[in-house]
Amino acid sequence: MSDEKNTIDGADDSLHTSVPITGMYKEWFLDYASYVILERAVPAIEDGLKPVQRRILHAMKEMDDGRFNKVANIIGQSMQYHPHGDQSIGDAMVNLGQKELLIETQGNWGDIRTGDGAAAARYIEARLSKFALDVVFNPQTTEWQLSYDGRKREPVTLPVKFPLLLAQGVEGIAVGLSTKILPHNFIELIEASIEILKGNKSNVLPDFITGGLADFSEYNEGHRGGKVKVRARIEEEDSKTLAIKEIPYGTTTDSLIDSILKANDKGKIKIKKVVDNTAKDVEIQIQLAPGVSPDVTIDALYAFTDCEISISPNACVIIEDKPVFLTVNRILEYNTQQTKELLKRELEIRRGELLERLLFSSLEKIFIENRIYRDIEECTTWDAVLEAIDRGLDPYKPDFYREISQDDLIRLTEIKIKRISKFDAFKADELMKRLQEELKEVNHHLRHLTEYSIKYYQNLLDKYGKGRERKTEIRALDTIEATVVAANNAKLYVNRVDGFVGYGLKKDEFICDCSDLDDVIVLRRDGKFMVSKIQEKGFMGKDILYVGVFRKNDDRMTYNLIYLDGGSGRAMIKRFQIGGITRDKEYDLTKGTKGTKVLYLTANPNGEAELVTVYLTQGAKARVKVFDFDFAEIEIKGRGAGGNILTRYPVRKIQLKMEGKSTLGGINVFYDTVVGRLNTDQRGKLIGNFLGDDKIIVFYKNGEYELTSFELTNRYEPKDVVLIEKFDIKKVISAIYYDGGIKTYFVKRFLIETTTINKRFNFITDHKQSYLKVVSTASQPQISVTLSKGKEDEVMEYDLDMLIDVKGWKAIGNKLSTYPVKEISLIHSEKATAENVEESEEFAEEIEDTSQELEIGSKIDLTPKKDEDEQLGLF
Repeated sequence: MSDEKNTIDGADDSLHTSVPITGMYKEWFLDYASYVILERAVPAIEDGLKPVQRRILHAMKEMDDGRFNKVANIIGQSMQYHPHGDQSIGDAMVNLGQKELLIETQGNWGDIRTGDGAAAARYIEARLSKFALDVVFNPQTTEWQLSYDGRKREPVTLPVKFPLLLAQGVEGIAVGLSTKILPHNFIELIEASIEILKGNKSNVLPDFITGGLADFSEYNEGHRGGKVKVRARIEEEDSKTLAIKEIPYGTTTDSLIDSILKANDKGKIKIKKVVDNTAKDVEIQIQLAPGVSPDVTIDALYAFTDCEISISPNACVIIEDKPVFLTVNRILEYNTQQTKELLKRELEIRRGELLERLLFSSLEKIFIENRIYRDIEECTTWDAVLEAIDRGLDPYKPDFYREISQDDLIRLTEIKIKRISKFDAFKADELMKRLQEELKEVNHHLRHLTEYSIKYYQNLLDKYGKGRERKTEIRALDTIEATVVAANNAKLYVNRVDGFVGYGLKKDEFICDCSDLDDVIVLRRDGKFMVSKIQEKGFMGKDILYVGVFRKNDDRMTYNLIYLDGGSGRAMIKRFQIGGITRDKEYDLTKGTKGTKVLYLTANPNGEAELVTVYLTQGAKARVKVFDFDFAEIEIKGRGAGGNILTRYPVRKIQLKMEGKSTLGGINVFYDTVVGRLNTDQRGKLIGNFLGDDKIIVFYKNGEYELTSFELTNRYEPKDVVLIEKFDIKKVISAIYYDGGIKTYFVKRFLIETTTINKRFNFITDHKQSYLKVVSTASQPQISVTLSKGKEDEVMEYDLDMLIDVKGWKAIGNKLSTYPVKEISLIHSEKATAENVEESEEFAEEIEDTSQELEIGSKIDLTPKKDEDEQLGLF
């Protein structure tokens, strides 16, 4: 619409002047945006409350008589201050009550874990908690304002002496901005505030009432741009059942189950049944389909369901009527200093009260003991009475801390005759002495305000900290590749002649099971290859020799190739690996000359090098027309390498003579003690070099051991693992455990006799307080034991192989000592240490050899170009 001024037809221009719509819109929109930001969505930094929450708490304080009140009644009282309806007040109150900090609840207030709503306001009750009464209210330090209709007064902000904003958390959406401050732990906030008062830096991390696991490595102190990864706590009950015991913050059991069922319907995971057994505690039971790995399913749940979510914090608060973005640590510093200032104001107010009480007590004593009241008997006017009293006090005025006012004189005239007649000078002196002692204490606190503030926080911690321990476990969480853990929900087919590949070609050749998230690689007879996203039916070039699922970053898949070079007529041979590529782009594995074709091709998942027989044509001039060649004789190079000359003579055919073995050696497997996962990236502790059927043995704190494969999808809870290493059936296990039944330590030595993998076996007593203290597979393990012998402790060293013979794994063992054991630590003999050093050096050499081998193979075109990396995102 035009901004030009117009008048209504037929109207007097002097009476009707139009206003530009753009100006009106700008003014009204800014007014509305400011209102939403300041009055509805964003909390004030002083008390961490939105206006509706502040009004609810103020109304509850006005109503407080120590008993519960119907929520419907509280809502009605709050409407005296809040300009909106009962629904918004009721929702805000339920939200406050579910945080279990400021409001004590009675009745069905809903459950944030299940998403169940609260009962109607007329059925549930509430009252302020003792904590709220202690830290939130003080009329003497509260700044007041008139309510929206001018009939009542309400607080501008409440004088909260605690970082309430960070303890409760808040979320709000305004016009043009939003806020999301995550809840933090009660105890940790107080401890951090104490550290701030001591002059130290603090760093607080969120804690969610729903528990779970959380990675705060990218939290960014709650500032914009940060991220928190939160996971459900999933436990493996047995090989066929998983149990979710804690859920991510912001989800409910219903939404979590829905996401699991949807992932199952889409084929991302394979489960048989989901049962919700949530009552007092969360328990969602997941029954797995036959043959499905629990570890892989746990990863898939994190990858494809709400068992893992990402939360983006955005700490925005109101400071001096303006929205400001801060870090949570800066907010905590502000609240801590504010608490210190409020405590100072309370002490100053109390000092003033004490001084006034001392002043009047002194005036009263002088007035009565010196019988000044008799001087007013002859006075005939009120002014004369006051003048007589003032004259009687003149000798004592220099001793008072301020001038005596007319109000003081009037108060003296109001003393009753009965009080004068029963005046006890001793009691008056005792009262003044107590007041002076309290005044001295208050002055001391004011002079040592920091120490007083620390003591205040410590008292809060002692009084209210019990039961408020951290619920969310801080954990470094690994990144799960969706393509690795996705269930095989599709089948891959190929039409080699026509060049079509996909999961919809059900009448053509079946290749393998796959996931709809996989990439497919195709190698053709013309020596070219391509990688493409799997689809229902896609054209990838005619005369396909090999098709399979492409795994990025797979440094063991090796291709063995023999091709006829069209330019020279020679047969070339090469071994190569495929690194970074761009999807749907053709790459040439040969020199690219006209007439080139592939004579022989194999794909080897573990770098196998086979033996082949080469047959030359009858007309070839070579004396030997049939010979063998071993692929192990050539190095693995990049895909762009031209290869070595196999023969200069024409080749009739090539046949496989013998399957080969891996030329890459075993895999060096490491255990990351932070995330509890295996890896080949040299993160954490080196477990060993693994081949074929090698196994891992794990010893747990509860006295169980387990044999597992070395699959990188295996999961091990770091806090439960005592020892994890490569399994050697010949090694003797030496262990010391605590028997919770008879309260003593036992020692035992045994060999592993079981062969079942992924099944735990308990080798200590089954008492619930029994636990594994020390375990070793060293040939000559030694321990240091601190024994309590009377008044002094004695440190003893033992050779475990001398203490007890090797027995069966179910044997109880022998008592470690008849004396009380205070401490046990494991030490190794020189021989055992030497063996470990030698073994470590051997593994280190293998790692170095592998690195050199990969480095040699990477000299020719193994590193992808930058533009290719960006297009496919493989590196």
